[in-house]
Amino acid sequence: MSVELLISIVLGFSLAAAAGFRVFIPLLVLSLSAHFRWFPVNESWEWVGSTAALWLLGVAAVVEIFAYFIPYVDNVLDTIAVPLAGVAGSLLMLATMGDVNPAFAWALAIIAGGGAAAAISGTTGATRLTSTATTGGVGNPIVATAETGAATAVSVASIFSPIIALIVLLLFIGGVWKLIKKIRGV
Repeated sequence: MSVELLISIVLGFSLAAAAGFRVFIPLLVLSLSAHFRWFPVNESWEWVGSTAALWLLGVAAVVEIFAYFIPYVDNVLDTIAVPLAGVAGSLLMLATMGDVNPAFAWALAIIAGGGAAAAISGTTGATRLTSTATTGGVGNPIVATAETGAATAVSVASIFSPIIALIVLLLFIGGVWKLIKKIRGV
């Protein structure tokens, strides 16, 4: 396995995981990266760097971010976010893969990319439900801010340093896990 392929896999995995926090932020970061040629995307994904894609993904990201600041609307969004995050995670992973066997690329994209995004999205949904139940929705904007920050930090770090992004992601997941254990009193 070449170093370039390994970096592509880590990049794709990190962006996919970030899609578990917010679906459109990692797609927007990938679009910016392709537009400014910071990181090459798969040949069939070059459209993502177009001006139209930048505008569309930018508007979608802003709408998604603000929608999560509305209590109870955020819980409804979580219902559709898990499958959407899985799809986005798979596509993000696939977009970063270079010239590799399509069967390998798709298997990795679906299992690692989609799996990571869906797992994180499910966890954030559970965190939000806990926040809603314990604070009546008052704490949800804090959760939304943390998720948006995590999605942005992991996505940006993914482009500039995929290894650092993976470390940031693992540290964030560990922190969330400790917080959940603390809330549950375990």
